[in-house]
Amino acid sequence: MPPGTSILSWSTLALAAAIFVGIPIRGQSAAQNNSNGKQSAQIDSKSAGKSSAQAPAASGSIERRVEDFLRKWYAWGPDFQVKVGPVKPSPAGNLYEVPIEVSAQGGSNTAVVYVTKDGHYMLRGDLQDLNGDPLGETMRKLNLQGAASKGPADAKIVLVEFGDLECPSCRQLDYVLRAVLPKYPQVRLVFKDFPLETIHPWAMTAAITGRCVLQQGSDEFWKYHDSVYDNQDLISPENAYNKLVEFAVQAGATEDKLKPCIADPKTQEWVHQSMAEGHALDVTSTPTTFVDGRRLVGANQEVLEQYIQFDSTH
Repeated sequence: MPPGTSILSWSTLALAAAIFVGIPIRGQSAAQNNSNGKQSAQIDSKSAGKSSAQAPAASGSIERRVEDFLRKWYAWGPDFQVKVGPVKPSPAGNLYEVPIEVSAQGGSNTAVVYVTKDGHYMLRGDLQDLNGDPLGETMRKLNLQGAASKGPADAKIVLVEFGDLECPSCRQLDYVLRAVLPKYPQVRLVFKDFPLETIHPWAMTAAITGRCVLQQGSDEFWKYHDSVYDNQDLISPENAYNKLVEFAVQAGATEDKLKPCIADPKTQEWVHQSMAEGHALDVTSTPTTFVDGRRLVGANQEVLEQYIQFDSTH
């Protein structure tokens, strides 16, 4: 199992690779490609040049070819609904951008692949503009105003976590952060709600309650936040509302202000805005943390500290 909690298992929907991987999608089956190993996982400049010089393939043909290939590659049977396309130009002139949406088990995931214009090669991964600032661009997409945070307002390093208060992996990350943050006073932590409602039945209620606690004070929010993680095993869909209100009051929130806020549709709207922001950044699982814009999925303390230490000295 990969770190974090996802709508669908990442081993099932493993569309994104850490680097570009070129895979021929015509002339041989997915099984043959698998057996070819490294040979099918690279495109040299010569073959790529030939590919781009050939006539563009029709978009409908590319969509069918990509779907057929991915179904074979990941063994997606009839229980998986796969939507491919529409094909559109990518920032890289010789590649098409092809969105993928896969649904199963009541959840869904999305990704993007890139296909050479002749329909011969597919690339999995992210296109990066080597002339740009990818981390800065990510940070500019993050709206930190009004979000729960702790640490210096002018901190050198900013951690933005998209989390789910019912998520066991998020609890694990919380314990990691409790151990790590005291060692790095130059770090600011920001918490953004990303409840996975399809698999966590009381996560939205916890997020809404947390938002209402935050309106009564930052210290109160973080006490509530930690209490929910510490007591996840005591909360169920049946007792969630009462338990969460109990933890909120214990954290210092006033009940007569808390309950009307929880019932106010505007509070849930704020949570939905936080979720939409995560979706715009391709967040699909929790916890997903951005360390100065650098993505970290899961609760790996070693990698987290590596990112913090690097940014502390650069």
